[in-house]
Amino acid sequence: MKKSEVNGPNALPLYAWLKEQKGFAGFGEGSMADKLREVLPKFDPDYEHNAEIKWNFTKFVIDREGNVAARFEPTANMGEVAKCIASLL
Repeated sequence: MKKSEVNGPNALPLYAWLKEQKGFAGFGEGSMADKLREVLPKFDPDYEHNAEIKWNFTKFVIDREGNVAARFEPTANMGEVAKCIASLL
């Protein structure tokens, strides 16, 4: 186990590809989403318009053919993640 880069010029190729396939589509609603929208502009003023991974626990779901089926931000409801996975089984 080691720390891996997921953004920037040293990002692992896997993460570069994942972000290319499914860009950032917003945080949705809720207190965590509100907090991230408050904090992120201080670090990345253009965060809404780039595919960079914004915070730990961003999840990508890959289908059986190796396509990126979905991207879920840390604010996503895990029930929605489970439904997505179940739909691909």
